[in-house]
This record gives sequence, structure tokens and C-alpha cells, in this order.
Amino acid sequence: MPIDESLTFLPVNIAVLTVSDTRDRASDRSGDTLAARVEAAGHRLVAREILRDEADAIEAQLRRWIADPDVDVVISTGGTGITGRDVTPEAFARVLEKEIAGFGELFRMLSYAKIGTSTMQSRAIGGVADGTYLFALPGSTGAVKDGWDDILRFQLDARHKPCNLVELMPRLREHLAGG
Repeated sequence: MPIDESLTFLPVNIAVLTVSDTRDRASDRSGDTLAARVEAAGHRLVAREILRDEADAIEAQLRRWIADPDVDVVISTGGTGITGRDVTPEAFARVLEKEIAGFGELFRMLSYAKIGTSTMQSRAIGGVADGTYLFALPGSTGAVKDGWDDILRFQLDARHKPCNLVELMPRLREHLAGG
């Protein structure tokens, strides 16, 4: 994927949310993987939380980060499956103003090459709320690596061409200014 090295890298502020009934900070391998990749790419990890699979708690945390001017992007891991306790996409849907449908579609397309038809069980989702990008990835470390390495690290790099999400950030709140 083309990176224009003549352009300046612009770090963004990223919050990482792990959604799991079984993980804590010591056992959160997917959250660790995501946080390490965010920082290795040159972005700022500004917050990190672990929450149980409870839609109200997830929604409340998302709303806090959306309201925080120091958070540009939220990336979650976990809770995107189809079992009864998997409620991350529902919590995201409550706060999203616009879904970035292509994110989930692209994630599943890339996953299909690795895990075949099992990818149909993924409900990865992305979107925008009040100028903040939100992305929900599955909880496996493989899914986190795929989502970051193959999609998000490029779209969150202002040097990626022909287009990227960073260059759109100043325009995400146009509706609030009457635009």
C-alpha cells in the first residue's frame, strides 16, 4: 500500500478498549498486541481500559472517550462474535453517527483468506461519532494483528495514498459548525 515518504507522519491519539469477561491487564494479550502496535507506528496511546461484555458499560466508556478532546480514535478488541455475551457491535451502534461499512467488509474479506468461512462470525464494525473514529475488532490476537497491520495502520497514516482517515479528521465535525 503506497506510503508517500515525502509527507510528514502525523501521530493520532488512540484509546484501546478490551472487552472480555475473562481478561485482566496481566492476561490481555490482544490489548497488549494492539497497544504495542499503536505505539510502534508512532501514535500516542492515550488511554486503555478493560471492560466486561456489558453493552451499557461499553457505551458509557465510548461516550467518555468521544467527549474527550484528547482521543481521536478508539479501537476495541473483543465481544464481536455471535454468542449471547458478545455485545460490542450493539454498544458501538448506539453511539455511531456514521458507520464506515467498508471497514467491516474489508476486515472480513482479509480474514477469509486466513480462516475461510469462519469469518462470517465476525461482526467487526467501524464508524464515526462526534469527530472520533471508532473501530471494533474481534478478540483474538490474530484478528487484532490483521485489523491493525492490514487496515488501520494504513488508514491512520496521513502519508497513505490515495486517501486516508487522518486527512478527513478536520472535517468530521462539519455538521456541528453548520457545514
